[in-house]
Amino acid sequence: MKIAIIKTGGKQYKVKQGQIIKVEKLDEKMNEKIKFDTLMTANTDGKEVDIGKPSLGEKVEGKIIEQGRNKKISVVKYKNKTRYKRNLGHKQMFSKVEITNILGIS
Repeated sequence: MKIAIIKTGGKQYKVKQGQIIKVEKLDEKMNEKIKFDTLMTANTDGKEVDIGKPSLGEKVEGKIIEQGRNKKISVVKYKNKTRYKRNLGHKQMFSKVEITNILGIS
């Protein structure tokens, strides 16, 4: 089994083939194939490791299975003794991606 470290949306994710991850919204459509910028690939036993300097290119493939919005988070701003209070809410967009293939190490 192979694992990889990918980079998308300003974050890094450790992924395996067949895994489903939730990442920041991607512009592609549903069931469309995507390639991710790969930082590292390895076997699960750790005997074969391929590290990019800074990246290996696009060696991880996936497909979008869902797009939506997360639950609402509420943010409260409050200042003591000044009668200042603000309530804000935010729903972050996301894409659910299934990792279909990891290229590179056999």
